[in-house]
Amino acid sequence: MDLNLGGFQLSGDAARDPGKRETSRPRKDLGDKANEKAQILMSRFYQMYGLRGVWEQHWEEIAEQMIPGHIHSFNALSIRTPGQKRMQYVYDSTAILAVGRWAAIMDSILTPYGKRWHTIEPEDASLLKDRDVRMWCDLATETLFHERYAYTANFQGQIQMAYKSIGAFGTGSLFIDELSRSKINPFPGLRYKNVHIGELYCAENHQGVVDCVYRYFQLTARQAVQKWPDTISEGVRLAAEKFPETMFYFIHCVCPREDHEWDPKRMDGKGMPYGSYYIDVANRAMLSEGGYRSFPMPVGRHEQFTGEVYGRGPGMDLLPAVKMLNSMAMTHIKAGHRVLDPVLLVHDDGVAQGFSLKPGALNAGAVSQDGRPLVHALPTGNLPIGDALMERQEKLINSGFSVDLFSVLTESPEMTATEVLDRIHQRGILLNPAFARQQAEFQGPMVHRELDILLSAGLLPPPPRRMIQAGGGYRVKYTAPVNREMMAEEAAALERTLQEVGQMAQALQKPEAVDTFDLDTAIPEIARIRGTPERWIASAEQVAAARQARAQAAQAAQASQAAPGAAALIKAGAVASQGASPANLPRGPKAA
Repeated sequence: MDLNLGGFQLSGDAARDPGKRETSRPRKDLGDKANEKAQILMSRFYQMYGLRGVWEQHWEEIAEQMIPGHIHSFNALSIRTPGQKRMQYVYDSTAILAVGRWAAIMDSILTPYGKRWHTIEPEDASLLKDRDVRMWCDLATETLFHERYAYTANFQGQIQMAYKSIGAFGTGSLFIDELSRSKINPFPGLRYKNVHIGELYCAENHQGVVDCVYRYFQLTARQAVQKWPDTISEGVRLAAEKFPETMFYFIHCVCPREDHEWDPKRMDGKGMPYGSYYIDVANRAMLSEGGYRSFPMPVGRHEQFTGEVYGRGPGMDLLPAVKMLNSMAMTHIKAGHRVLDPVLLVHDDGVAQGFSLKPGALNAGAVSQDGRPLVHALPTGNLPIGDALMERQEKLINSGFSVDLFSVLTESPEMTATEVLDRIHQRGILLNPAFARQQAEFQGPMVHRELDILLSAGLLPPPPRRMIQAGGGYRVKYTAPVNREMMAEEAAALERTLQEVGQMAQALQKPEAVDTFDLDTAIPEIARIRGTPERWIASAEQVAAARQARAQAAQAAQASQAAPGAAALIKAGAVASQGASPANLPRGPKAA
C-alpha cells in the first residue's frame, strides 16, 4: 500500500506501519457535518477557480515582462522550481524597476514610514468636545502605529509587496491576524502577510464589496503539523517525521456566515459574523473551523471595470509599451552587435582565406593595387533612431507608473522647497483617484481589523463611556501627505484671512474686528491638521485656568504699578487736611 502525499509517494515499511513513529497521535475528526461543509466550500472554490482562468493568462504575461519572479505562480498545476532563472523574456529592465518604484511611491504617499498617515475619530463629531474621547482616539492611533511597525508585525515589507501587486496586476491583499504566541514570543501583537495574487480567489457581495476570499496555498508537512497538530491527516504527519519539507495544498476560506450558522450569543467562532475554514485539499477534510469579528483579508484594487471582480493596474495598461520596449531592446542589441562586430563582404576570389580580425593583424590582398578596399562591412541599422524610439517607450512606462512624479527633484535642483512641493502637488492631483480608492477599499478595512485585534488582545483599553453610549462608532481620518495637503488649504485660508483682517483692523484702529473669528475652535483644529498629538493640546479647563491666572497676574501688576501714585495722592490729601499754618509752610533760606 502506498500513501499519496500530494504528488510525493511513500512506500514500504514507512507507509505500511505509520504507527511505529514515536511522536504519533490519533487524528481528531471534526465530524461528518464539518466534512460536509468542507465539500460545499470546495465546490464553490472550484467554480471560482474556473472563472479566474482568463485572468491567470493575463497575469502570466505581465509577470514575464515586469515581475519575472512571479512566473508560473498563478495556477496550482504550474511547476515552479525555487531559485530558477526567470529573466528569459526580459531584454530591458525599465518596467521591472518602474514597478518597484511605483510601490515605493505608493508607500511614501499613502503609508509613509515614521509618520502618522491616519488618525481615529468618533463617528459623532460632537464627541470631540469631550477630552476623554479625544485622548482615547489619540491613544488608539498611537497604539496602532506602535504595534503596526513592531518588528514582529512585518508590516513594512508586506505592504510593499501588496502595492507592487496592485501596480502590476491591479489587485493586492494583506492577511492581518493576531501574532501567534509561543515560548519564543509570548506577547500579543499584530502580524501581516501579503496574499500573493496567485493564491487569492475573491467574490463580492451585492454592493460590490469583497467579503469572501479563498486562499489556495501550500505548507510543508512540518508547518502543517505545527498549525493543526490534532486534525492533520496521518499521511501529512508521517511526511513531517520522514520528509518534513514535502509540500501540501490547503484552502483557507473566509466568508460571511449564513443566517442559520450564525448565533451572536455564542462566544466561539460560530458567534462571529465571518466564518473561517481550513480544508485539507488532498483528503477533502475540514482541519479547523473558527471565525472573525472583522474581515481579515482586505483587498485593494487599482481600477475596476464593470462585471469584473479583480482590478486592473498600470501594468495592464502599459503591457503593450513594455513588450515593444523589450522587442526594441532585442533588435537594438543585434544591431549594436553588427556595428561593433560587423559582417564582412568580400569578392569571391579567395581574398578571405586566411583573413584575420585580430588587432594589429596584416591581411594581404584586402585592397587593390590602387588602394580600393576589396572587403566591406555589411550596412547596419541606424542606432540613434533606435535609441530615440526606446527612450520614448521608457518615458511612457515611467510616466504610467508615476516614476516621473519626483523627477522635479533632479530636473531643476535650483528650485526652492516651496516650488518643488507645488510641482509635486500639481502632478500628484492625477494620482488622487487611485489613492482615494486604496484608502476607502484597502486601508479602511485594514484599520478596522487592526483595532479589533488590539481591543480583543487587551493592547487597547475600551472606549470611554460616553463614546460607547453613542454607539461606539469611529471613523478613520487620513492624514497622509496627499490628504494633509488638502486639509492644509483650510488652515492656510484662515491664516491668510487673519492676516488681511489684522492689517485692516490696524489701519482703521478697530482691534475688535478680529472678534469675528472663533479662534478657540480654529486653533485646536489647525493643530490637528498639522499633526499635533492630542496630548499636547490643552483642555478647555486648562485654557480657562490659564486665562484666569493671566488675568489675576495682570490685575496684580496693574495694582503694583499704581501703588506709588496712590501713595503720593494720600500724602497730598493728608497735608491739605492739616491746613496751611505758618508752622507747616516751607522754610526759606536762612538770613546771613
